[in-house]
Amino acid sequence: MKVHVVTVFPQIIDAYCAEGLIGKACAAGHITIETINPRDFTEDRHRSVDDGPYGGGSGMVMMAGPLVAAMERADEGAPARPWRVLLTPQGAPLTQAGARRLADRPALTLVCGRYEGVDERARRRVDEEISLGDFVLMGGELAALAVIEATSRLLPGVLGNPQSARDESHADGLLEYPQYTRPAEFRGEGVPEVLTSGNHAAIAAWRRQQALLRTARRRPDLLAGRALSDEERGWLADAAAEGDDA
Repeated sequence: MKVHVVTVFPQIIDAYCAEGLIGKACAAGHITIETINPRDFTEDRHRSVDDGPYGGGSGMVMMAGPLVAAMERADEGAPARPWRVLLTPQGAPLTQAGARRLADRPALTLVCGRYEGVDERARRRVDEEISLGDFVLMGGELAALAVIEATSRLLPGVLGNPQSARDESHADGLLEYPQYTRPAEFRGEGVPEVLTSGNHAAIAAWRRQQALLRTARRRPDLLAGRALSDEERGWLADAAAEGDDA
């Protein structure tokens, strides 16, 4: 997958993507990340990418010209135009399903907003808008990195153990089950016996149960509309009867 990031702070993206699993994925050729600075497409000596809003108001607005030119630069040489994503608080929240959908695209152009907003004529030239949630950041770079992380880890060869992406939170609409590692006892707290039993069927059943119960406690909204099996309904009923709200 090829990812272009349109940003006035390319060093943020470049530094982060040179490390960890993303850095290894880039070195192995699983993903290519290229930054494009809209300042390179300005026409004044100050390399301005923002100006005051028409109609007055606070803050500055990112100009359409440099942003659109940067997006068009990302199109050059591509067999098909990359899917353009604007990172903005006005966008739809990023979800695991959304990350999986983006990971299926051969190329993305992630456009990082800054300042008070983006000229509407540039917004009309993106394919979708994505947000990390109902809060405001100083710019879209962190959101772009979140998209890169969420999508690249779904690509073949990026994770050392592909099963990790299938077992984690939100992979099947549920939060992930509790995890434990050594030591077997920590400050008086032990590990559930089933995890040390060697009974793989029992462990799998316990993990499914715990994932369901954890989701019911912490994110009941994720269960809305979910078709539950008789076994799953029984787990929830037993937990309710026991007053289990841990």
